[in-house]
Amino acid sequence: MSETAMSIKRPPFIWGLTEGYRALVELTAYFPYRLISRLPKDGDDHPVLILPGFLSTDKSTIPLRSFIHNLGYSVYGWGSGRNLGELEMLDEMIKKVEYLYQHHNAKVSLIGWSLGGIFARQIAKARPNMVRQMITLGSPFKGVTQANNAKWIFNLIEKAKGTLIDEDFLNDIPHPAPVPTTAIYSKEDGVVPWNLCLEQSENNIHQNIQVRGSHLGLGVNPSVLIIIADRLKLKEENWYHFKPKGYIEKKFYPSLVAPEDNDNNLKVIK
Repeated sequence: MSETAMSIKRPPFIWGLTEGYRALVELTAYFPYRLISRLPKDGDDHPVLILPGFLSTDKSTIPLRSFIHNLGYSVYGWGSGRNLGELEMLDEMIKKVEYLYQHHNAKVSLIGWSLGGIFARQIAKARPNMVRQMITLGSPFKGVTQANNAKWIFNLIEKAKGTLIDEDFLNDIPHPAPVPTTAIYSKEDGVVPWNLCLEQSENNIHQNIQVRGSHLGLGVNPSVLIIIADRLKLKEENWYHFKPKGYIEKKFYPSLVAPEDNDNNLKVIK
């Protein structure tokens, strides 16, 4: 059954009910991981801009920004208070990317969590010449205009603001950005449907990676941090698909172990 034909429902109630507890467990795992990971601090200091999720602020990305800074990169929060899904903030973030690109004389890596990933996606489309790569964390960018899908998130924003979300903006979101992209998702996500958080097709610059964990804990989940540390070292010219190392690490990335993921009907381009 094609994805356009099947109904994509909200996450199971049990995942939503346990989101806070599971995120706390992941936060607890974050600190010992930072101590024992011994990742090299050999980053090239290129700018990394991190965008928070809906109703979140830069406080939610403090652990992630600290982790990336420690790797040797110039990391920035979005610096615009609470993310209320205001489309005018997209223009502000495009200006910020322009500034960082000029200030560092280097392309910017974008990391967007949930709704922040949708913003990152549109920024990368607007300024692909200034974006080195993009990583999205549980961002429901696919099918946002379809009934029973992620449009309910945007309906919440509409009610909060009393305005209508621009239809052209919504229709463009599912289209991939022309930059190296890693879409990270979890089937245990209790906030957004995991099916909507991955590219319809993978190719030489687009990859989907399933991790295990909650939506609220993606920014501190050690399996996510491993991916981010690996990806940030890459430039467009040497970008390649992430591959887990060793038997233990493979256990954390189910979609990369099986040759095909029959649940999401992905077409993988070799």
